[in-house]
Amino acid sequence: MSKTLEYQIHGDDMQFLEISLNTGQGVRAEAGAMMYMDERIEMETSTGGGFMSGFKRMVAGESFFIPTFTNRSSTQACVAFAAPYPGKIIVLDLGAVGREFICQRNAFLCAAQGIEIEIAFTKKIGAGLFGGEGFILQRLKGSELAFIHAGGTIIKKELVPSETLRVDTGCLVAFAPSVDYDIQFVGGFTNALFGGEGLFFAKLTGPGTVYLQSLPFSRLADRIFVASRSNKGESKGVAGI
Repeated sequence: MSKTLEYQIHGDDMQFLEISLNTGQGVRAEAGAMMYMDERIEMETSTGGGFMSGFKRMVAGESFFIPTFTNRSSTQACVAFAAPYPGKIIVLDLGAVGREFICQRNAFLCAAQGIEIEIAFTKKIGAGLFGGEGFILQRLKGSELAFIHAGGTIIKKELVPSETLRVDTGCLVAFAPSVDYDIQFVGGFTNALFGGEGLFFAKLTGPGTVYLQSLPFSRLADRIFVASRSNKGESKGVAGI
């Protein structure tokens, strides 16, 4: 557990995070993530460092303004943040992983004060043009705790040097900066048209830590959209009888 933040993750598939703040401690969170807070907690909303800081977060998939929750009282107080859809909360101790980690857009939930959210463009043009969800990534920088959220079940893999993993771009959650990230064409006419897995994979080459998710939000949203259109058509058919 962090020396500077006390936290507890509650729940299984619909998790939320409760953080206990000592006097003067604060956390930054994605807008709309707060679930509840003690009356001793003060919320302040700002760009978190000027216009450019807000702009960088917005491009990286987060809100332009970022709320900060600070305990101004003389006793410990709690604030809680909820995950936006079914999945798991991942704890990143940035101080222990090289003060930097790269995440998918919209993965950020909250972090200790001092953690910066920046844009991490992919280095290669193939990743930029065809990466889908992986085109613009988030770079979390600092030495404290950061909390990110992912859908479904989470898998942590430790890639050894030169070990390669091909992943659906939506299933990639986060990875260490030491991992080389690129986009690879599926290959094969039949695979591309009828494989059902998209045209491109994320190609990850070690060494380094990689987090994967079994249920990307985009996949969940697509299924809900298709189901809603199907149900809408059935409703019209019933109405026309």
